[in-house]
Amino acid sequence: MEKPVSIPAATVILARAGADGVPEILMVRRGEKLAFAGGALVFPGGRVDGTDIEIARENALASGFDDLDDADAAARITCAREALEETGLLLTDGPAPDADWLAGARAAMAAGPDSEEARSFAEILAHIGHKVDALRFLPFAQWEPPAAAAIVRRFDTRFYLADAGSAATAAMSPDGHEAMALHWTTAAAAIAHYDAGDAQMVFPTWCNMHRLALYTDMASLFAATLREGSPYIQPAFESRDGVPWLTIPEGLGYPVTGDRVANMRRE
Repeated sequence: MEKPVSIPAATVILARAGADGVPEILMVRRGEKLAFAGGALVFPGGRVDGTDIEIARENALASGFDDLDDADAAARITCAREALEETGLLLTDGPAPDADWLAGARAAMAAGPDSEEARSFAEILAHIGHKVDALRFLPFAQWEPPAAAAIVRRFDTRFYLADAGSAATAAMSPDGHEAMALHWTTAAAAIAHYDAGDAQMVFPTWCNMHRLALYTDMASLFAATLREGSPYIQPAFESRDGVPWLTIPEGLGYPVTGDRVANMRRE
């Protein structure tokens, strides 16, 4: 059977140390009317744009990308671009930007056509003299939907971990379209809200939350991510006692590896 075509995408898990040292994760609540994961809690991210690889290969705009393949390099640029657009966090290196100018440029990028977002991001970087540092984004996982899943929007998504405490700006706000609200939460709290029915998450987000909840401080989270690398994960459907489940392979660093299909938000 021919493999279904998936759209390249990237998302960034932004972490900071909470008051007790436990990592807090920045979550986006998506707009209710969005076609994909409307109303769900997600990490900032989106589709990889063709211009993202051009930014990665431009020495004036990016550093540390020379040894990365095109798919990985472009995805890290996507993470930086989408973080700025959806949250206002500028995950780049350079002099302190003018806050008012940056806010206006971010609003213009969000208001423009999707096809121009990456070019607008490149213009922002050039104007403020910033570069995207590839090493800021640690590969965390790569997820692709099950081949048998009847999903309209199939995304081959690379997840990266980044330290939000080193952002060039902390003027956070949702863009009001893709991101309707932002909030910091521990992974354990997000899982508790999901279990109580107070929050929606798609299966990869839910699984990644359980993996993030293993770590009680930033150092151990980042050390484990560097050590374990980025596992490729494609869930599969299986029947358990006549009940359909969606599962992922054991041994990939995830403490929870499946759930009943009936419990899930799939798109």
